[in-house]
Amino acid sequence: MFGFMDTEPIITNERVDDIPVLLAQLERMGVKQLINKHFPTHGNWEGESLGSVAIIWLTHILSLADHRLNHVQGWVAKRLETLKMFVGEKLGELDLTDDRLQSLLRYLNKDDNWKQFEVELSGNMIQVYDLNPEKVRLDSTTASSHCGVNSEGLFKFGHSKDHRPDLAQVKIMLATLDPLGMPIATEILPGNKADDPLYIPAINQVRSTLEKAGMLYVGDCKMASIATRTHIALGQDFYLCPLSGKQITQEKIGQYLQAVGDGEQQLTTIDYDYADGKNKQIAQGFEREVAHIIEVNGQEFTWNERQLIVRSFAMAETEEKSLRTRLQKTSNALELLKKPRRGKKKLTSVDQWEVSIAAILKRYRTNGLFEINLQVTQHEKTTRRYLDRLPQTRESISINLDFDILESEVKQQINLLGWRVYVTNQADSLLSLKQAVRCYRDEYLAERGFAQRFSLVANTNLLAT
Repeated sequence: MFGFMDTEPIITNERVDDIPVLLAQLERMGVKQLINKHFPTHGNWEGESLGSVAIIWLTHILSLADHRLNHVQGWVAKRLETLKMFVGEKLGELDLTDDRLQSLLRYLNKDDNWKQFEVELSGNMIQVYDLNPEKVRLDSTTASSHCGVNSEGLFKFGHSKDHRPDLAQVKIMLATLDPLGMPIATEILPGNKADDPLYIPAINQVRSTLEKAGMLYVGDCKMASIATRTHIALGQDFYLCPLSGKQITQEKIGQYLQAVGDGEQQLTTIDYDYADGKNKQIAQGFEREVAHIIEVNGQEFTWNERQLIVRSFAMAETEEKSLRTRLQKTSNALELLKKPRRGKKKLTSVDQWEVSIAAILKRYRTNGLFEINLQVTQHEKTTRRYLDRLPQTRESISINLDFDILESEVKQQINLLGWRVYVTNQADSLLSLKQAVRCYRDEYLAERGFAQRFSLVANTNLLAT
C-alpha cells in the first residue's frame, strides 16, 4: 500500500490575460538580450537584469495601456508565478518598484545606444521571418498630452494634426517594411519639429539596418523635398511620393493637361483590387520625364525622374462636391449682404461693399468664380424751407449688388480637380504607372490605421523617453 502525504498542494490562481503572448513575442525578438547588451548597468545593480525588468514593464504597458510607474509592483505581485516562467524563479515584486523603474529609465536614456539597439533588433527580425525587403514606407505622426511643456523635454507646442494646438505634443517618425508593416526604424522627437528634415535620418537608419541598395521609399508630400529625393537617389535607392502644392501649382498642372485637351496625350486608366475581391477603376493619368542636375560636394549629380500626373476619381468627386458647397455658401452670403439687418452696420460706400465682398470670396475660396456688379445710383433730395432756414439740396447714393456664377471658370476649375503629380526615379520596367498608383493607394489606406502600426519596437523607444 502506498501512503498519502499529509500536506495538501498549494494552488495559486493568477489572471494571465495576454501576458504569455507578449512575453513570448518579446523573447522571440530577443529584446531582453539586446537591452542587456547595449545598455550595460553599473556594478551596484542587483536582482533581475535590466532586460528582464524592461520586458516585464513593457508587458504591463502593452497589456493595460498604462505607463505609470507606481502601478507596476502591485500588478507583478498578482502575477508573479506567471512571470517567473519567463524570467526566472528569482523574480520578486521588489524588482519592479517605482524607484527601480526610474533607474531603468536613466539607463535607457541614451540615444546612440538606441540606434545600435534598433539596427540589431530589426536585423534579427528580418532574419527570423526570412524577409527580402524591397519597399519601405515612411510617415510621421503626433501624440498630444495634457502634461506641461518642458523646454528641455520632448513635449512641446507645435502644429497639431488633431486640431488641439492647446496641448503639448510629441512627434514620432516611423519607417515600416511593406507589405508586412513591420517597423524598421523609429524616432521620438520634440513636438515642435518640422516633418521635412526627419526623413533623411530615418532613411539612413533603414540603410544601416538593411544594408541593401535598390529599396523603394514611399512617403507623403513632406518627403518630396529636393534634398530628400537627392539623398535617396545618391544612395542608389528609389522614391515614390507626391509633390506638394508649392512644388507643383494648379497652373502648372493645367499646362500639363493642355496636351490631353488637344488630344496629343493619351490617358491610362488605373484599376484597383480591393480586399473584398472587387475590382474598380480608381484613376487615370499619364507620365512625363524630367532630368535633375544637382551639385553635391562640388560634383555634378544627374538622374532622371518620372512625373506621374494622375487624377483620382474619388478625390475629384469629393472636391467637386466641396466646390459646389462653397459656391452655394458664397451665394447665400452675398444675398444676405444685400438685406438690411438689425444690429448690422449698413454699407454706405462702394469701398465698404468691395471690402465685404472680398472677405466673403476669401472665406469660401471662390475668388474668380463670380461676376460681381455694383450698381450705384445717385439721388438728390431738396428739403423744404422752414422759418429762416433756406431749402437745401442733399445728394445720396444707393448701391445694388448683382452677381452671377461664372460657369466657364467653374468648369475649368473642375477639370483640374483630383489631379496630383507623383514623382519617382524608378524605371517603368520596375514600377509602371499603374503599379505606382496602386502602391500609393495602399499607402493612403494604411494611413488610416497609422497608430496601430506601432509595434513593440516603437513602444520600447517611447519607454526610454
